[in-house]
Amino acid sequence: MSRALQDLLDKQEIREVVLRYCRGIDRLDFALVRDCYHPDGIDHHTGFDGNVDEYIAWVKPRLELLGGTMHHVGNHLVELFGEFAISEAYSTNTHWGHPDRDDFTSGARFIDLMDRRDGRWAITERWAVREWTRSDADRMTAPEGLGPRGSRDESDLLAALRSRVADRA
Repeated sequence: MSRALQDLLDKQEIREVVLRYCRGIDRLDFALVRDCYHPDGIDHHTGFDGNVDEYIAWVKPRLELLGGTMHHVGNHLVELFGEFAISEAYSTNTHWGHPDRDDFTSGARFIDLMDRRDGRWAITERWAVREWTRSDADRMTAPEGLGPRGSRDESDLLAALRSRVADRA
């Protein structure tokens, strides 16, 4: 396989690590979040520094208090250094439904040191760099009509669709 093709495959796998992390956080799938890190992975978030298991123990109750979150990944640059990579992903993150805090949206960058171990790219160390935060107090409105709604458990449309497709495979 050519070096250029291998680089493209590596970059895509690294990008998917970041996207799986966002899915795991938004859907409260902490096994998926954990899988984005190597077992000795470290995370630095606003108000937190520690290993991946400590991070999940810290973030899980905070997320469960919320009505939901939605992480959008924008610009994403991956720099490869052999078996190591630096990934910088810009993100806009919306948080709503906390009983004691205003809804808010933040702009951040996920700056990740990743490495490939046993053929698998994962986060070795992550910095969630907060660039800005804006209050969204009193900005949420009721849905404009009937239609699919998201949930953060197995009743979510994605889980049902994945199950349906898996049954056909």
